[in-house]
Amino acid sequence: MKHSRIVLLLLTLLLAFQVQARPKVGLVFGGGGAKGAAEIGVLKYIERAGVPIDYIAGTSIGAIVGGLYASGYKVATLDSLFRTEEWADLFSGSITGKQRIGDRLVEMLGNNDSINFDSLPIPFRCVAADVTGSCEVVLNSGRLAQAIRASMAIPGVFKPVVINGQALIDGGMYNNLPVDVVRQMGADIVIAIDLTQKKHATRNFSLKETLGIGGVLDWMVSRPDWKKYNENREDADIYINPDLKGFSTSDFSPKAIATMIALGEKAGKKALEELTRLSGLVRL
Repeated sequence: MKHSRIVLLLLTLLLAFQVQARPKVGLVFGGGGAKGAAEIGVLKYIERAGVPIDYIAGTSIGAIVGGLYASGYKVATLDSLFRTEEWADLFSGSITGKQRIGDRLVEMLGNNDSINFDSLPIPFRCVAADVTGSCEVVLNSGRLAQAIRASMAIPGVFKPVVINGQALIDGGMYNNLPVDVVRQMGADIVIAIDLTQKKHATRNFSLKETLGIGGVLDWMVSRPDWKKYNENREDADIYINPDLKGFSTSDFSPKAIATMIALGEKAGKKALEELTRLSGLVRL
């Protein structure tokens, strides 16, 4: 009888002090064309710190890096891919109908049937925008390569990608650093890798609100992407912004890619103490 009471007491105590699930960590890859090479450098230090990643969201080049990583690509493979891929060739000719980048994404990710992106090794979302400039579109299912292709369909460079009846273009038009998206996925703590160098103040004027003029013209005047970007930047728990001044979104030369990876490593190393501290907290 006494033994039974002790067992019951222990069970009661175990239930009372039941360990709570650890905080979930989200990783955000921002857009920025060729500057996405720096995200590979940062990622090396996130892995070095041992931070477990539960959710990933990305926009444009960030959708490529994030989608590949979420699919199981190792950081060493991504490093090699960025250094050896013929990016300038892949990013040319698409507006005329050639789909080099789309074909390459299919080679890397497969031309799978529709899947839920939560089924990937790391749940993933990528951001696109409706071609009319009227709204942001968060892609969470479908053909992964096609979704990523839509997220980085830069207007004037790539043809829009039609998904579910919507013509989609680069998600940077509305959300270039989708911290809010990874929060909605369930992330308690967010690490954001931001490639933006020139910051813009939020505009508090909207053609749609004042004159009822929406679409692309309203976007050009009102710049809702700046407002979203500033909000998301402030909401990140660990914000990493590699110093890429002097580099452009089209600097795909091998030398520029190598330099930007190194600059990403420098930014990751600078954040290593903070990342290591986070790793210790979420692994308790």
